[in-house]
Amino acid sequence: MADRKRVLFLCTGNSCRSQMAEALVNHQMGEEWQAVSAGTHPEAETNPRAIAALAEIGIQHQGHPKTAEEFRDVEFDVVVTVCDDAAENCQVWLGKGRKVHKGFPDPAKARGTGDEVMQVFRDLLGRIEIEIPKLLYQIKSEA
Repeated sequence: MADRKRVLFLCTGNSCRSQMAEALVNHQMGEEWQAVSAGTHPEAETNPRAIAALAEIGIQHQGHPKTAEEFRDVEFDVVVTVCDDAAENCQVWLGKGRKVHKGFPDPAKARGTGDEVMQVFRDLLGRIEIEIPKLLYQIKSEA
């Protein structure tokens, strides 16, 4: 496990997208990658719907929002910003590591019934489950 690559998922609030990406990578790709996540302006807690969506696919995530400053001096193989809107603060990373942007819409902004909003979280997790491993395999093959 000593040769695992390290990835930081960076977002604004670190309560949904980056938390789901962190949990998914550690669960499904943990032998190859060690993932952490952080936010430029972290929320107080991880969104309960993000945790519920992960639990539905068998991932018991215990992560909590962290500030990007905690990782400023940590070396990463790659830093992936996951904010969909390029105007969001998550585009700024001055720490160590190759920077890559893979944007996803913020599910916390979804509106509708409880079931409709939960489906937005499920759909987003499905996209993350396909697109993030593909991105990390590509990055690893380029190294």
